[in-house]
Amino acid sequence: MGITKTGLFSDRQNKLARMAKIMAHPARIAILDYIIKAQRCICNDLVVELGLAQPTVSQHLKELKSAGLINGAIEGTSVCYSLNTENWKLYKETFLNFFVDAASLRQVC
Repeated sequence: MGITKTGLFSDRQNKLARMAKIMAHPARIAILDYIIKAQRCICNDLVVELGLAQPTVSQHLKELKSAGLINGAIEGTSVCYSLNTENWKLYKETFLNFFVDAASLRQVC
């Protein structure tokens, strides 16, 4: 496997790529969809809803939490997950700015 040459790219490009990578798995999108609708849930709610194994759901939750997209608060013996609205807005603005910048270009081919 080759070494990623992130030094060749701008901070903005590397940041956008990291953000896109977090969002690039359909299970993570499904988890985010569920959390947005339910506003809060525990891992077992997602296991039942998505039909994925508990370790799989836990790993995706860990990735989303590490990226700052969700919060996890201990409630009794469970961790209750909710959307980190501040970082969600940051992701939205970052992607929106990227797409808006590209949309302003005229098609030449």
